[in-house]
Amino acid sequence: MSQGGAVVMAASHICKSFGGVQVLFSVDFELRRGEVHALMGENGAGKSTLVKVLSGFEQPTSGRILLDGQEVHFANNRAAEAAGIVLIHQEFNLAEHLTVTESMFLGREITHFGILDRKTMRARTREILDTLGSHVHENALISSLSVADKQMVEIAKAISREARVVFMDEPTAVLSREETRILFDQVRRLRAEGTSFVFVSHKLDEVMELADRVTVLRDGQWVKTADAADLDGETIAQLMVGRELSSLYPAKHEPDVDETVALSVRDLSTGYVKNASFEVRKGEVFGFSGLIGSGRSELMEAIAGIRARLSGEVEVYGKPLAAHDVRAANQAGLAYMTKDRKGKGLLLLEGMTTNLTLQSLERHGSLLYLDPKSESEAMQKARRRFDIRVRDGNVVAGRMSGGNQQKLLLAKVMETDPRIVIIDEPTRGIDVGAKQQIYHFISSLARDGWSIIVVSSEMPEIIGLCTRVAVMREGRLAGILEGDEINEQEIMRYAAGLKRRDGAAAAMTASA
Repeated sequence: MSQGGAVVMAASHICKSFGGVQVLFSVDFELRRGEVHALMGENGAGKSTLVKVLSGFEQPTSGRILLDGQEVHFANNRAAEAAGIVLIHQEFNLAEHLTVTESMFLGREITHFGILDRKTMRARTREILDTLGSHVHENALISSLSVADKQMVEIAKAISREARVVFMDEPTAVLSREETRILFDQVRRLRAEGTSFVFVSHKLDEVMELADRVTVLRDGQWVKTADAADLDGETIAQLMVGRELSSLYPAKHEPDVDETVALSVRDLSTGYVKNASFEVRKGEVFGFSGLIGSGRSELMEAIAGIRARLSGEVEVYGKPLAAHDVRAANQAGLAYMTKDRKGKGLLLLEGMTTNLTLQSLERHGSLLYLDPKSESEAMQKARRRFDIRVRDGNVVAGRMSGGNQQKLLLAKVMETDPRIVIIDEPTRGIDVGAKQQIYHFISSLARDGWSIIVVSSEMPEIIGLCTRVAVMREGRLAGILEGDEINEQEIMRYAAGLKRRDGAAAAMTASA
């Protein structure tokens, strides 16, 4: 761990404005050689903007950037990369139509007598992917990869550049625990060799595990820089939000055992999911846990009509729901909130109002005419109800912070007036303050009679929010837990295959 290395890079009095709206206010920041420096703050605090300024993707409005003590000006990110500064993007910066190898070496292809040396590039790509424990094929098209695999390619691309400074903006948001462990091992190896990292994350446990120092921003301003060893998660959270977080999770609302069944799923199968059956009562927060790849999202998409189901039945308040029909699901009062807000949830180049009413246009006019007043009133109501905080009401969704994007996506789903809401990864890539707001919103919905399914890779929020938890493993529903059974150890036993649906211990076999 770095304790007192030379300063490699520094920001001095950095200010940044977008269209007259200031988002960074005279921020100072320094990065030492061979350290992992965590950059923390609520969504909208200015973390990603500062990272983009330092890596050449944005130009500062004022202030200086210093590299090895000398002032530098990066005209673009290529200039920053030429100086050894690389950004692992939160939003993927990959060419969908290229292969993994082509994307890895885009703009710096290896040639031999003027001819592309594809063999060497493929071999180098394979070597780096193997180092990261990734089984992605070097010839696979980027467009064919899962979100997690795309993130690993982004990480591999950055490592391949042998950078002096690596900015990691939420690199683990879509990675499994094992993938995260492998990434951290590589970060530690490169740190020991002198590479410096800026780690932007909302996961306090990961920050405390990996970081040497921590800088906290709030509302575009520097708040504190300290050694990670002198901080704890609670202190960082309070610095981020400027207030004490006394109750991250609200008290659970336990519906009556005889409450009406809102959603019934019987023997549902897709291409991967097999014979899933469960029921959700009115006013219940029902959780779905399991390892990444267990089939949770595929099951939810089949229930919501986004994905085809091969067999099985779905009923909403006792009425059968047609298969593979999103409109029928919405009309029945069932809504699905995707975990991929940037790729599938929001139109990033459109404004907030367009996004809000996209799924509910019939409520704001007809097929030929939309009522701007109705849409405007809906937007004002949504901003109050979901506490969507933006300085510019005309901002496009892609310019909003992750937390505000997530709130806008939730508002969009609720604008369809559902009775049952499936929320897939409700707090992915958002800060602790926004998490608290969303948790309390979910709880209040349940108390008012909505039925909520929460699908999450975050064990604490499954345990903190849900009165019953279904655990999936390899496309099958391994068990449904309730009461005192809802704890991390028991959930992991089912997720790892140590227990089955009936609760009996699974047979353990060893092979030579």
